[in-house]
Parts: sequence; C-alpha cells; structure tokens
Amino acid sequence: MTRPLSSIPFLALVLFCLTNGVIFAEEPTAAERSSEVTEIDHERDIAPLFATHCLDCHGPDLQESEFRIDRRAWLLRGGNSGEPALIPGKPDESHLLQLVKSTNEEEQMPPGGPALSDQEIGLLSAWIKAGAVVPGSEADEEIKLTTDHWSFQPIAEVKPPAGITNWGATGIDQFIGARLMEKGLEPSAPAERRELIRRLYLVMLGLPPTPAEVTSFEQDERPDAYARLVERVLESPQYGERWAQHWLDLVRFGETTGFETNRERPHAWRYRDYVIACFNDDKPYDQFIREQLAGDVLDADLGTGYLVAGPHDLVKSPDINLTLMQRQDELADLINTTGTAFLGLTLGCARCHNHKFDPITQSDYYSIQAVFAGVEHGDRTLRYPEDSPESQRMKIVQQELKKIDRELADSGLRQPVNSKQNVEEFETVLASSLRFSIEATIGGNEPCLDEIEIFAADSKEAAGKPLDSETNDLTFNTSGTLPGYAIHQLQHVCDGRVGNQHSWVSSERGKGWVQIDLEQPQYLSKVVWGRDRLGQYRDRVPSQYKIEVQIPGTEQWQLVATSLTRLPGEGSTTDISNVQTESQSQNLADLQAMVIERQTLKSEFDKLKSNQPQGYLGRFTEPGPTHRLYRGDPMAKREEVVPDTIEVLGTLGLEKETNESERRVKLADWIVSSDNPLTSRVIVNRLWQFHFGTGIVDTPSDFGGNGTLPTHPELLDWLANELRSNNWSLKHIHRLILTSQTFQQSSHPVAKGLEVDAAARYLWRFPPRRLAAEVIRDQILAVSDVLNLEQGGPGFSAFAVDFENVRHYHPKQNYGPEDWRRMIYMTKVRQEKDSVFGLFDCPDASQVVAKRSRSTTPLQALNLYNSRFVLQQADLFSQRLRREAPDSVDNQIQLAFKLAYNRPIEAIELSRSKQFVEEQGLVAMCRAIFNSNEFLFIP
Repeated sequence: MTRPLSSIPFLALVLFCLTNGVIFAEEPTAAERSSEVTEIDHERDIAPLFATHCLDCHGPDLQESEFRIDRRAWLLRGGNSGEPALIPGKPDESHLLQLVKSTNEEEQMPPGGPALSDQEIGLLSAWIKAGAVVPGSEADEEIKLTTDHWSFQPIAEVKPPAGITNWGATGIDQFIGARLMEKGLEPSAPAERRELIRRLYLVMLGLPPTPAEVTSFEQDERPDAYARLVERVLESPQYGERWAQHWLDLVRFGETTGFETNRERPHAWRYRDYVIACFNDDKPYDQFIREQLAGDVLDADLGTGYLVAGPHDLVKSPDINLTLMQRQDELADLINTTGTAFLGLTLGCARCHNHKFDPITQSDYYSIQAVFAGVEHGDRTLRYPEDSPESQRMKIVQQELKKIDRELADSGLRQPVNSKQNVEEFETVLASSLRFSIEATIGGNEPCLDEIEIFAADSKEAAGKPLDSETNDLTFNTSGTLPGYAIHQLQHVCDGRVGNQHSWVSSERGKGWVQIDLEQPQYLSKVVWGRDRLGQYRDRVPSQYKIEVQIPGTEQWQLVATSLTRLPGEGSTTDISNVQTESQSQNLADLQAMVIERQTLKSEFDKLKSNQPQGYLGRFTEPGPTHRLYRGDPMAKREEVVPDTIEVLGTLGLEKETNESERRVKLADWIVSSDNPLTSRVIVNRLWQFHFGTGIVDTPSDFGGNGTLPTHPELLDWLANELRSNNWSLKHIHRLILTSQTFQQSSHPVAKGLEVDAAARYLWRFPPRRLAAEVIRDQILAVSDVLNLEQGGPGFSAFAVDFENVRHYHPKQNYGPEDWRRMIYMTKVRQEKDSVFGLFDCPDASQVVAKRSRSTTPLQALNLYNSRFVLQQADLFSQRLRREAPDSVDNQIQLAFKLAYNRPIEAIELSRSKQFVEEQGLVAMCRAIFNSNEFLFIP
C-alpha cells in the first residue's frame, strides 16, 4: 500500500526523491518574479513587502513624518518633506527607492534594518516602472487633499435669528443677542452721548472730537442724530488715515530696506498715500486687492507698492547658494504676506514641507511662487497726473515731434542712432566682405558694438536670416580691440549673442572699424547693429559711420549705408550741412531749421520725462521656470510647477509659459472670486477686530487648522455676504457695526458679565482698550492745538541719520512744527522705533502684524511723562489753556478736561486739580493728563 508523501518523514522523503530521480522545483525569487512576470501584482508582490518592512512606522496606526505607505495618494504626495515617495514610471527618480537603496545610516529605510534584499529592491523598482498600480485606489482608497475645516466651507446664506425682541433692531444685534441669551447674559445699557462720540472718533478717526462737536451731538434731538454723525465720520479725510495704518501693519510697509544697510526708499510713501485714498474713496475691496497684485496692468500703478512693501536685502553674496536663498526669502515674504493678509492662511509654512495643519502642499507653495517670480524690488516711473500741466505739455511736444519727423522722413532723413538697435536697409548687392567704419561716437569714447547682424538675401529681392559665426564660416578683421577686457573681444560682433557682456570695444578713441569676410560671396540686403541690445548702456554709440561691401573678385568697396542719411543724435551737433537726402524738394536751410526745432523739442520732452514722478512700486520681468525645492533648498530642484494656487480651493488654469502680468491678474481674480470662501470672511473679521479690539476669530491671519474657532460663525458669514452683496464696500460694514446697539453699549463692567465672560468676547459690554501708539501721539498734538493735518506727500523723520553705506538712525531730541503731522506720515524706518511711542507696541515693519499686542511696561510711563516730546507738548497744551481761558485757573482746568476727556469736570476733580496746579503748575497738570488712563483708553 502506497503511503501519501505528506506522511513520510522529511529525511526519508529526501532520500526517496534522490534515489528515484525526483528534482525539487524551488520557489522563484523576488528578482526572478520581477523579471519573469509581465505585470507586477500589488497584492502578491508589493503589499507583503510593505507589510514586512514599512507598515509599523508608516501604516494605518502610525504615520511617522506624516507619511503612509499603504495608500497610493500618500506615495505620490510624500510626507512632511514635500518629496513624492515615488514617480510612476521613473524608479531611478523615486525618493522611496533611493531611501531603501541608501547605505547612509541616517537616511536608509527601514531604519536599523534589516535592509531590503536585492531581490526585493528589484521587485519594487519593477512595480514603480510599471506605473505603481494599486487596484481600486482611484475609486475607493485614494486620499485626497480635502478638508472639513469650517473656513474652507462655502459662505452660508444665513439670516439673523428671530425672537430677539428686547434689544437692538440690526442683524448684528440679533446675532449678538442670541448668543448672550445662550450664555445667560444681558447687554449693557447704551453709552452716554459724550462717551459714544469720543469712542466713535478715536476708533474711526484716531483723533478726539472737539468740545464743540461733543456739545453739538449732545444737543441734537433728531432721531437719526447718531446715524448722521456716523456718516460725517465716514466721510472725514481722517478716516482713511486711521484705517490705512491697520492695513500698512498687515502688509509690513516700511520706507527703508531693512537688514544691515537699511537704506532709504524715498519714493515708498506713494503706496501709503494710495492706501489712504482707497479707504477714503471706499474703493471696493475686491478692486483694492486686484490693484495691489496687478495695478500695473489695471491703470492703478500705485497699488503694486504692496508687492515690494517688505524688507529687501541689498547686500548680495558672491556665494551662489546664499544669493539664491536671498531671492527665496524675498519671495517667501511676499507669498506669506499674500496668504495672511488676503486669505488668512499661513502659506509660508509650506515652503519646506507640506503644511502640517492645512491642506496646502509644497507644490501649492511653489505654484504660487511662480505667480510672483517676476516681481523685483525697485522704483518705477509714473505718468504725470492726466490733468497736470506737465502731462498736457508732453502730449503737445509729442505731437509736434511726430509732425517734424514725418516731414524729415519725407525728405529721406532717418531717425538718429540709438544704443539698442539700428537698421540699415539697402538694395540687394553681391558681396564677399562687409566693413563697418566708425568715425565718431556719442561722448567721444572708444566705440562699442555688441552685435552686427548681416542679412543674406534668399534672392535678389528678399532678405533672409542673419549670418553669424555659429552657423557660417566667417572671419574677422579689425582696427584693434581695447586691451585688458576679456569680455570685449572681436569675435562677439557676430556671434548671435547680445548685451555688454558679449561686445567688442575698439582700441581707438572715437574711431575703429570691423571687417567681416564671408566664406563665399552672398547677396546682402540689410545690416542690423547695436551697442547694447539689452538697453543697459548708452555710451560709446557710433554716431558717424559708413558701411561698405566688397565686390567679389575686385579690390572695389561699395558704400551701402551711412550716418549721413540720419538725423543728428542726442548730444550731437545740429549741423546737417553734410547730410545726404533723397529728396531735393526742400532746401537744406529748411531742413536745418526743422532739425534745430526737433532737437529743442526733444530736449524739452526728455527733461519732462526725466522729471516724471518715481514710486517704489516694483519692477516686473518675465520669469524663468519655477521648481519645487526639496526642503526649500534652492540648490535641490525637483519637478517644474505651473503658476497656480491652492489645489483644494481651485486653479488658475495657467500654463508654464503664461506671461508674468497675467499670472498676477489671475491670482487676484481667484482671491476675490465668489467661489473663494476665505477673502470676505477674513476682511470683515479684521474690521470687527479693529472696532471691538478682538475679532470674531481671534487669530485674524490664521483661519486654518491651527487658528481658533469663531465665537459667532453665523454672524461672520452674514457680514461676509453683506460685503459681497454691497459691492465689497468696507464703509457698508463699518456702518452696520457702528449703528448697532452692540457698538453703542456702555463699557462699564457688570459683576455677572465679568464672572461669565471677563474678556467680553460675547460683547455684553463694549470692551475698553488702550489706544494705539499713533492715536496717543496724534491726540496729544490735537489737544495741544499744534496738530498739522496736511495730507499726503513725503513724510517727516523721527531720526537723525548717519549717511554711511550702512545707515545709522538716532532718535531726534528736539521737535518742531515739521514733526507735528499725524504719525502715519512719519517715515517708517524698518527695525527702528520712535523713541517715545514705539514703546507702545508699535511694529517696526520687519514682519506682518495682524494684531498688535498691548503691553504695560515701566518704560511706557517714563517716556510718556519725561520725554522731551511730551514735556514740549505739555507746555504747548498749557499755553493753549491760558490763551483760550485767560480769566482764571478754574476755567483753564475745566477746558483741559473738555479737550482731553470730552466731558465736563466734576467738583471733586476741579478742587483737587486746582490745588495741584497751585503747587506744581499748569504744565505739570497737563503732563498728568497725558498719562491718565482716561486719556489713553477708548471708553
């Protein structure tokens, strides 16, 4: 009876098989499977490999480095480094394969071993080469970059809650009242009128009301008296000055470069004035954003000051790594500011790896960088205002120049030479050589040519392509090359490359010649030449010259072009007695008169143009390709990206070749599109913050996963809808907030309110807060009656400056009328603060500031009491009191309270103040007022 093989002892089985000629068939190795099978099976070949070596650290239960290996989407996206783990079809470029093959202990995977075998690596490589297919992943298992975070959801169409009948009639009051009811709180009583007008003025204008304005409002018995007051405030030019400061904080506006040199930007103030004007004009907020990102193509040049408002390192390093990193830092500053200011997102966190809290990939970051890649720091020339005398005169001069040029052209005279490109066309001629002889230059220096293009005709009638030394056998002769300059060599005159770095300079002052010999005779019909096609240099331009060709087989040279048929150039004589014209219809005297007139008009036009205003508004160039950078390292380029935005929120639909300005226009359009739920939410939250001290979301520049939740989410969406449905009018939102009972409440504390909600986040009262630095300073100047309300233009400086290569700023010790403008017009020196008011948490413009801190330090009190500025203003305040209330000390003290606190003095205050004045003097009382809480707080 035959026994089954499975029941035979293993050793006996082996002996049986060997003696009976049985051959064992071994299981194929992984490498053999990878080479033998035509299709790698993920479940059979790859999943077990991952389970053995990878899932403990990168599986469903644990994702070290934010990476999971059992999902194809994670493999394609990579972990927090932003590096895709694999690139389908390209195993050699796949990071995963590089890690498992690495012999470096610090990066080898799996860490600590055992390492993958050669067979396993071969199998993994074959799977990637075949496309890294994971069956079913596209439909069921693919992890997509989506989020259920509240701020990424569409703005809800919400209505104010019904049933809140005991307080307030506005939508804002209904939302606030409903939440107060939930908390068991009640709103506070309305503020007194004098308290309300002071609050309104300080919040909206940054200045106190005058005693007359307070009295007028208190006595106005019309039911809409407060609504009328709100409208007057919104129409005040001081409104734009106050609210522009909030925006300038957000976009890190400064008027020096920062870093160690900290040089001045003398024309940066134009952007500051632009922002003030936009707020005063109530420019729709969506248009405001568009103009700041792409004002150069939207007829709003001043808006692009936003793009270069941040710091800029002028000192470049000879180390290419550091120079590239400096450029990355510049772009990072712009990207981060755009993300925080407009979108409330910390885009900068995705520079080196995928964002840890929000669905923003490193690829998203570099796609946005591609939008801004052509932005460079620098001044830009502006047009004169349309109705200015200069603008009108330029138009007249241009018209007259065109008329003269037409008449001169009819006579056969051509335009003067220029440094960039000059065209010489002539009848087709057969030539064996061409010679360019220079007899004089503009300025008289050695002549320079960066390129001579010789156009060979395809036939005797048509011009063909230019000849150059790369594609044709050309030889050169010259009168000489200026010695000592490796870049200015003869071979550059016909090498197809342009610019000063590829030019020839003659060794003779004002003279020189270049001869180009052709391999065989050719028909020529045109020559194009220039000194510097890139337009960087305008000296050494040949002004008197002739171009000749040699007739094949002879010693004869034929003139084909000359400067004698051109008008005199800039800086040349107006004498045209030697000029050759094709027409004799006009005599030489008439032409001479026209040339002189043209030269006079051209000089006037050039002077007008050179005096055109300048603005620190950035320059724009067409960028090259943008790559994702591994860990943000500019020397570690990965795949090229297209200009785009955050993938989960949409796309710009652009190509890599899209021109620079269109990229910025498309990004601006996307930011303000109706599909973007962030932009309107972020700005109405900022307006709420600057009215009440804290936003509905108290992380105003972070609406992402690391930010806080809104206290009143429905109210936030209601306000966002109000903004968008009212032409993005910021004044409309101001009006809604200011006319609400919520804003008009008293700020006085209530025991239950303090117990339940001490910070008044739910607004059971108006939250009082200390004034910002600018308002403190402006209010001091206002009550001292020396405030200069001049608007716009270059600012005043708070510093004395040492004008070395590196600027040193020393706080002023003496102050005069030139220093008594509003603080927004104080030149914003980066990295430095005003010696007195900079201590009141005034940012130094080195970085974005969305919400100023409100610290309390001894230095604040010491500066506000002892600084020369405050001592001077206290004296001026006392002089005003004596001037306007000369009759008695009592009247002076009463006036001081009306000016400083906008209220009448109480009897006990008058008694004690009078005693103080008698002992210490009126100036000392003025100093005490400047240091009092009532003067320094919004009531």
